[in-house]
Amino acid sequence: MKEINLKSLIITVLVGVAIWFIPVPEGVKPNAWHLLAIFVATIVGIISKAASMGTMAIIGITLCAATQVLAPGDPGKSILNALSGFGNSTIWLIGLAFFIARGFIKTGLGTRIAYSFIKIFGKSPLGLAYGLNTADLILAPAIPSNTARAGGVIFPIMKSIAVNMGSIPEKAETHRKIGAFLTLSSYNANMITSVMFLTATASNPMAQKFARDLGVTITWGSWAIAALVPGLVCFILVPLFLYKVFPPELKETKEAPAIAAKQLKEMGPMTVKEWLMVATFIILLVLWIFGNLFAIDATTGALIGLCILLLCGVLTWEDVKSEKGAWDTIVWFSSLVMMGSFLNSLGFIGWFGQLVGGQMTGLSWQLAFPVIILVYSYCHYMFASATAQVAAMYSVFLAVGIAVGVPGTMLAIFLGACASLMGSLTHYGHGPAPIFFGSTYVDLKDWWKQGFFMSVLFLLVWFIVGGMWWKVIGLW
Repeated sequence: MKEINLKSLIITVLVGVAIWFIPVPEGVKPNAWHLLAIFVATIVGIISKAASMGTMAIIGITLCAATQVLAPGDPGKSILNALSGFGNSTIWLIGLAFFIARGFIKTGLGTRIAYSFIKIFGKSPLGLAYGLNTADLILAPAIPSNTARAGGVIFPIMKSIAVNMGSIPEKAETHRKIGAFLTLSSYNANMITSVMFLTATASNPMAQKFARDLGVTITWGSWAIAALVPGLVCFILVPLFLYKVFPPELKETKEAPAIAAKQLKEMGPMTVKEWLMVATFIILLVLWIFGNLFAIDATTGALIGLCILLLCGVLTWEDVKSEKGAWDTIVWFSSLVMMGSFLNSLGFIGWFGQLVGGQMTGLSWQLAFPVIILVYSYCHYMFASATAQVAAMYSVFLAVGIAVGVPGTMLAIFLGACASLMGSLTHYGHGPAPIFFGSTYVDLKDWWKQGFFMSVLFLLVWFIVGGMWWKVIGLW
């Protein structure tokens, strides 16, 4: 029982039981209320780490089937409904993208891209930051786990460069030389690249699915276009902002390009498999961006990309089977999406949206919009991942916004982005956070302080620059 936290598990059970036996509010179906109890308990278990996400997901699916909340009186249909999440194309898009991302890591293409940008831009701390961040940006559309992108490609290179520049993790007096600056720059850039593409992190397709359930359709292309301008502005501002408020002691890093050049020389020329990976990446982007013209959706495009990699030998079936992160994501993602979808179809989300929306009846949507975004954003202090926040809160906040007249697509994309952008707030706020924080270059006080400043910067850019951009493209 090493992965089970008994204290947290007991609290999780008590929360679920308490909600289950609260009298069902008027206007809510009893099975919808009982499903809410299971859903909330599952989320509490995930947040409190009562067990692994996969374990909590399986428990949630089992309870939905055993209690028949999804099909009262029909055990056969109840189990089919409980397992329905595994038939969701959005979930398989994420799983397939994980498999494709393995190609970047296995072939070394991701590492080569990162070192190439360091070689070009790395003569100063700012250039070094932009080089690492640009590599992250290029990899983002095809690597849906920002934790894998950060931990497997960006962080090892960033730490290696920092150590070579004299920032030694074991020597606190050297941290501000360059290590602390690069840590916060790379981490926050990862939050930005995660919101710029639908396939850049797992919570984005989850938001897309919940938005579709509420009548808001978002495609890969429409998400990318909406996030393009505010995302790029944040991407440009983050290193500059940190350079002013949290500057490195080093002002030149002339050795960095030489280090990168040495690493590239050791890697040798690009291999055939790397070129095949590049070609597949280009095909994927074309299919994801222009798939509607060919009647090919994003999941089908990902299947095509995976087939190409398997047929060309870039990946083997053993690689697919051993990609634990993908299979883990498919399981817990299926559980949360299934419960979230049925909360909506059983009427709970609509009921709650109208209930909360009724409290805002005196507000115009222009006033309600920032209130909804700010409350949703700073609730992220309670969450250790974007997916947990999207699963717990996204549908309700989107329903409230739609009820008071906020343009649906604009709100849906902004809420989806906030779940990742607010990962900047804490050292546990998103999957990559413990990786970067674990370098010890940034202490807890500075992480939270700079994280709050970063959250304000992000929100200002998305409200002001994003708002103007969305007006241009007709989202409001």
